[in-house]
Amino acid sequence: MTTTQRGSQIISAWPNESREAAELVIQAYGEPQEATDTELIWHHPGQWKRIVATREFYNHSFPAPHNDSVESFIDYRVPPGKFTALAEFDGSVIAERTAGEISARCHDEQANFLALNLAHEIVSGERSVEDARSYYAEEFLNARRKQPTPYMEKLRFSPADGNAADPDERTLSDEQLQQAVEQGKQQG
Repeated sequence: MTTTQRGSQIISAWPNESREAAELVIQAYGEPQEATDTELIWHHPGQWKRIVATREFYNHSFPAPHNDSVESFIDYRVPPGKFTALAEFDGSVIAERTAGEISARCHDEQANFLALNLAHEIVSGERSVEDARSYYAEEFLNARRKQPTPYMEKLRFSPADGNAADPDERTLSDEQLQQAVEQGKQQG
């Protein structure tokens, strides 16, 4: 964190759309461990690997218009064949195969719980994309109705224990790489 400013001071210059979202994270977890003029980062708050609040926000229309500026991360391996389904479900759910992470970026932590719980059910085959989108919309409405929202309370599954990275498979041998270097030297 910067030595002269705290996260709560930094966000005073942010637009309302991202400032209000960052204030909710500060209220829940205190000042961030890292802070710049455009980003606040908390490491291991609650069930998360990290939370990142950004000055920049994105307009998002699913399931109703809102702004996304708070991203919550967990360790989680997504099989390559499930990436398209996750993108069809919610464009603010981001899976990173090599890093072994999945995140959700929304307006608050509760919506991120909802998105990642449903993403897990898509990956595990418990729900279709259409069913997950329908459930998301219903729970979103239930939050407004002040009715129970179990998928917004916490992660309903256990994230990976830090070992979700997928470095992929090597396709080039050392010999092939060395031959390419030698050919490059001869041509250059």
